[in-house]
Amino acid sequence: MPYTLTPHPILQAPMAGGATTPELVAAVSNAGGLGSLAGVMLSPEKLREEIRKIRTLTDRPFSVNLFVLKPVAVAQAELEAAMERLQPIRAELGLPPGKAPVKFSEDFEAQLEVLLEEKPPVVSFHFDLLPARQVERLHQAGCKVIGTATHVAEAMAWQEAGADYLCAQGAEAGGHRGTFIGPFEHAMTGILALLPQVVEAVKIPVIAAGGIMDGRGIAAALLLGASAVQMGTAFLTCPEAGIHPLFKQALLQTKGDPTVVTRTFSGRPARALRNAFIERMQPYEAQVPPYPIQNALTAEIRQAAAKAGRLEFMSLWAGQAACLCRSLPAALLVETLVQETHEALYRLEGALHA
Repeated sequence: MPYTLTPHPILQAPMAGGATTPELVAAVSNAGGLGSLAGVMLSPEKLREEIRKIRTLTDRPFSVNLFVLKPVAVAQAELEAAMERLQPIRAELGLPPGKAPVKFSEDFEAQLEVLLEEKPPVVSFHFDLLPARQVERLHQAGCKVIGTATHVAEAMAWQEAGADYLCAQGAEAGGHRGTFIGPFEHAMTGILALLPQVVEAVKIPVIAAGGIMDGRGIAAALLLGASAVQMGTAFLTCPEAGIHPLFKQALLQTKGDPTVVTRTFSGRPARALRNAFIERMQPYEAQVPPYPIQNALTAEIRQAAAKAGRLEFMSLWAGQAACLCRSLPAALLVETLVQETHEALYRLEGALHA
């Protein structure tokens, strides 16, 4: 089954925290790519509202992403210790002593019901495997399903569950790791090595993700067997993206690879630009409670930091090739990526016949 979702084999990655505005999603889809809404942080009501807004902005296919979340318990002592570790940073931001959140995350099952009711053309999942019965329910609603895998065993599990497409997430990718089988340290393979392994192992189309920022990367992924690519960091500096202006500026000024994989913000490994929060919390990397508990505990810090323009305390999710960011409207970026891909493939053909 080839990639047939959109005219161009380019997916804008779903990036939680407000980055994937309806305007960004629609602009990418209108340009012939697949725009993706990150729904994990949205209440069921807000998720429904955003989906409906996207539909007012485009009649093209788009995707909605959720994290597959299972109930997580935390001991009171562990919770208190986690809040105590964050207190010095809260104080620097002028926040009062932290309190345990009323809830640690939105209700995944309720969010999933919204997708089943609203029927977006494509849905994608991260963090864990969606049961086959749920995949079938989405199929019956008319949705195509994309699963995320960081190694071959996960890819095969998603294929068995009935996914239509597979997103192979290389170690270079920004944001949260999607590993759900084994420790994440054993699933940090770069996309150039991971992609051909996954393509050989499964029969469904594979979407490559991780460090792809321009047409050269797209061409390389296609040559390695990908049916399409998913790009996140490349779209963060589009005017339609909803991240903080100072974050966009930092991305555009990035040199080399200043990223690090950390659990300190959310409790789950994620790649971000290194900053003071990560440095100061690094000694406690192994002690922070799992996602979504730590994520809920740092939410007020991240919000206050954004309000105050304090990049040193914000979660700056980004991939390893962030230094290749450019400031282009989303539609123009898609157009540019398509042209660059054609040029890269043309140069390769010329080199082979030289």
